[in-house]
Amino acid sequence: MRGLFLLCCVGGAVSQFNSGRFGGQDRPSAPADDFDDQGDGGFTDSVEDLCFGRPPNEYFRLSTEGDCRDVVRCDRAGIAGTIRLAQVKCPSGLAFDLERQTCDWKAKVNNCDRLSKPRLVKPNLNTEEPVCPDGQLQCGNGECIAKVNFCDKKPDCTDGSDENACTVDEDPNRAELCNLAECQLPDCYCSADGTVAPGVEINKLEISSIPQMITMTFSGAVNGENINVYNKLFQSERVNPNGCTARGTFFVSHKYTNYSAVQDLHRVGHEIGIFSITNDEDPKYWTEGNYDIWLGEMAGARLITERFANITDGTVVGVRAPYLRVGGNEQFNMMTDQFFLYDSSITAPLGRIPIWPYTLHYRMPHKCHGNAQNCPSRPHPIWEMPINELDRRDDPDFDENLTGCHLVSSCSNIYHKDQFRALLQHNFERHYSTNKAPLSLSFDPAWLISNKGFDDVLDEWMSFVLTTYNDVYFVTELQVIQWMQNPTGTQALRDFQEWKEKCVVKGQPFCSLPNPCPLTTRELPGETLRLHTCMPCPKNYPWIQDPTGDG
Repeated sequence: MRGLFLLCCVGGAVSQFNSGRFGGQDRPSAPADDFDDQGDGGFTDSVEDLCFGRPPNEYFRLSTEGDCRDVVRCDRAGIAGTIRLAQVKCPSGLAFDLERQTCDWKAKVNNCDRLSKPRLVKPNLNTEEPVCPDGQLQCGNGECIAKVNFCDKKPDCTDGSDENACTVDEDPNRAELCNLAECQLPDCYCSADGTVAPGVEINKLEISSIPQMITMTFSGAVNGENINVYNKLFQSERVNPNGCTARGTFFVSHKYTNYSAVQDLHRVGHEIGIFSITNDEDPKYWTEGNYDIWLGEMAGARLITERFANITDGTVVGVRAPYLRVGGNEQFNMMTDQFFLYDSSITAPLGRIPIWPYTLHYRMPHKCHGNAQNCPSRPHPIWEMPINELDRRDDPDFDENLTGCHLVSSCSNIYHKDQFRALLQHNFERHYSTNKAPLSLSFDPAWLISNKGFDDVLDEWMSFVLTTYNDVYFVTELQVIQWMQNPTGTQALRDFQEWKEKCVVKGQPFCSLPNPCPLTTRELPGETLRLHTCMPCPKNYPWIQDPTGDG
């Protein structure tokens, strides 16, 4: 184990566009026979007892005394297989949040009085001999209940254990594995490991004739701070091989968004998706959010966007969760009921071959990646546009043990323009030289702006790719789905009608002087917020309980 203490980036702790983990490395502590028990306010067990049944990546405290910065985890790589405690320490001014398993501002951590995360009672799902009647499973306390009652958001076991094993791998009622005989395009798509391109398995297409699609996505508010960058990257002269302009997808959050700018992005052919109303900073708000929370946040945000950006064609069909914190089956049940087409919040771990988008009729073809994630375990008629992690190694030929990053702006080792350029090109080549799975380049626009010259690097790289390759397309997430529903070789893409809509759009914005409506809402007392829109001003500032602003 290398390093002396945990290096935890403050920016990573407070930004939703981090990699989902605190950075740095831990140091080994004493093995079991050298461990001293703690006094008041601490554990008094041996290391073996402390670590029994505890995941090796779970950090916990040995004492509640002190400044809440010190935690340990169980390291089973000691001498002769002994268990030891690896210690880590948050930087000064931060504290360790047991629930989120990361360092954060001390004022935001409310579990410094606890030693570890709560240990939940698990049901007995796998027994050597049947212990319950057919159609039933055993709770942690030995009682039997109907299998269908497990993971239904209502505790039926008296110990509540039927709601404590509900991950993609544990849920007794989870979706089945991919069934190619039943899953047919255009409505369903899956493959055993997620790496098979549409059309290839039925010998309709060769990999060489599949277009390399690149989706550039941006999450957050659209306003004057970033619209100039968007106009630069998607200039009208930048065209794909079919003669249509390059496109991007914008997952829009509500607060501080200029809806006249959103309206113009949609006018020229970009896709508008949803990123929530509140953009709430608490990750558990999303991970543990119920149906009504997801309904208010996402369906409400779509209502606001369609109304004040005057989008009437029904194309706002995509969702991205803040912090990429997936809301499990609750989120996807809401999306199904509200006729959303796809989600783009689930990260696929870095692998040798990237993952193609898939529908959730069947089980996810990769593990639920990330800390404390809540991926959907049940079947849903929703497309998932996975974010394939990026390989951020400076030297890809050197087999360095370095985790991937899901957003370009979360690649914490990218400081210089030449590193950024190399990151883009290397990951493009990873996709292009294997199975041509769509390359997802996801950005926090503030990152592009704050890193001086990075927008120039991206601008130049896009030009390089389009002039060097005749089978590469910068498209929206929705256009990727359109191609997958009707796989078409590169030779015929010039006439692919699904990609010809709004091929090249000229003309002026709908309005050059939007209404700068100064508004308030009882939901945000003391705040006056401006709503920039080409539509008439509403009575109140739109928010969760009043998305139309009509009061």
